[in-house]
Amino acid sequence: MKITDHIKDSMNESVLCWLATASIDLVPNVSPKEIFSFFKDDVVIVANIASPQTVKNIRQNKNVCISFIDILKQKGFQLKGTAEIMEKDNPVFAKMEEVLLELTKGNFPFATITKINVHSAKPIIAPKYVLYPETTEQEQVESARKSYGL
Repeated sequence: MKITDHIKDSMNESVLCWLATASIDLVPNVSPKEIFSFFKDDVVIVANIASPQTVKNIRQNKNVCISFIDILKQKGFQLKGTAEIMEKDNPVFAKMEEVLLELTKGNFPFATITKINVHSAKPIIAPKYVLYPETTEQEQVESARKSYGL
């Protein structure tokens, strides 16, 4: 599945994502990730920083879900796909690492990268947009700023 420009823009506006994995015994795990980006048109990459359970689960069960939202707009996306752990000896690792190092500025070391081949995407929107369809993004941002004391 192609990651659209709209999804890429949304990803760039998000400061965190949540990566859901499951063990071989189907025990779920959700972990926040700060360093993530798209790579090409059908791949998301995530720096594995303090992520032992995520890495272990992906090695046992490659099915994952990654979600991200802009906390003020309260819109984002849920992407599902299959993941693999990329080690430094993988020929593509250096190109992926380059993208992620731009985000970390070298402040967050990581030895592996989660590569997610995206199979599906669906939007995430706050219930207010559904219950009150006349709600604009600007109104939602103003409401969120007030709620968060920003």
